[in-house]
Amino acid sequence: MARAPSRQAAGRRASPRRGRPAGTAPGIQAALRERVRELTCLCGIAQAAAEPDLPLERLMDRVVRLIPPALQHPEIAVARITVDGRTCSTGRILPAWKHLWAEVVSGGHRRGSVEVAYSRERPERDEGPFLKEERSLIDAVARQLALVVERRQARDERERLQGQLRHADRLATIGQLAAGVAHELNQPLGSILGFAQLARKIPHLPAGAAEDLDRIADAAVRAREIIRQLMTFARQTPPAVRTVDLNRVAADGLAFLEGRARSAGVRIVRRLAPEPLTVTADPAQLSQVFVNLAVNALQAMPGGGTLTVETGPMPGEAVLSVADTGAGVGPEIRDKIFLPFFTTKDVNEGTGLGLAVVHGIVTAHGGAIALESEPGRGARFTVRLPRDGRAPVWTDEEGQE
Repeated sequence: MARAPSRQAAGRRASPRRGRPAGTAPGIQAALRERVRELTCLCGIAQAAAEPDLPLERLMDRVVRLIPPALQHPEIAVARITVDGRTCSTGRILPAWKHLWAEVVSGGHRRGSVEVAYSRERPERDEGPFLKEERSLIDAVARQLALVVERRQARDERERLQGQLRHADRLATIGQLAAGVAHELNQPLGSILGFAQLARKIPHLPAGAAEDLDRIADAAVRAREIIRQLMTFARQTPPAVRTVDLNRVAADGLAFLEGRARSAGVRIVRRLAPEPLTVTADPAQLSQVFVNLAVNALQAMPGGGTLTVETGPMPGEAVLSVADTGAGVGPEIRDKIFLPFFTTKDVNEGTGLGLAVVHGIVTAHGGAIALESEPGRGARFTVRLPRDGRAPVWTDEEGQE
């Protein structure tokens, strides 16, 4: 005859029906499902981060959609990611909702945050309505985003440096070519100009022949000016450094260009500093900087307009700006305007050396040049030069002082 089970044994067998302790099979299965959701989220983030050409906004959008399904209550979960001022979210997070958040920190700087919240009240758990595992998940997502930001920043910096290296190499090659071409052309051009001037003095020269000789001389002078620009670009012309008043450079240049501006229907506006604005520089090269900028401005206003020239002091710097009311510079060519031989003008109107020479002279003087422009609203070139008495530093073709 079978014995009835003891009260203690019956209680042990009945306990699974009263709840689901963590050590029971249902509890283990629930914990396993939570881990699978979290790992799925992190795996999806890693896959998105592995796409180097994926824009940051699209990456953030993909990541933020992976977070709610990894939480206990995905049907009421809302996630939001903010990185460098850009925000992606799966919905609006109200201030009254209990939420969990972690900072995105890259290079010791706060770059953004990862936030999650529930739209309805839930029972209190480890951290508000959230489990400690969910806190670990949000922290891991923030770390992954920080790594993505760091990698992309490093990639952008590497591409920038590679671009500078290619640009420097291209400039060195062009400089060597320019110096060689200039040397070879100077002598024959001098002979052409000299013989044209001698022939012009022949008595009783026919008017047509005299005009032709004048054209030959003018062409030789123009070619010699191009050679001079090439020599300046290649740094083959020795500088003559002394104290220069930037106001005087601008005033002398405007006096030289007033007639051309008047014939082109361009009004000149002068806003020169009332006090001397002295810098240590080569006066001829600074004059070339101003004239090139002013001539470019005049050429940008074939139908007339306003040329505005301003000078003024800044802490440790002297500033010169040349502005026009022409067509402006489009974004597609803004990064190319200081490249040698790049020009949007016709073959007979420009060599593409003017702004390259300007950039080279300004940087050799320890200064900087910047462009502000909007298509259809003109352009403004601003040159900043140091006023601390430092002499400009010229480098040879290998970049050694």
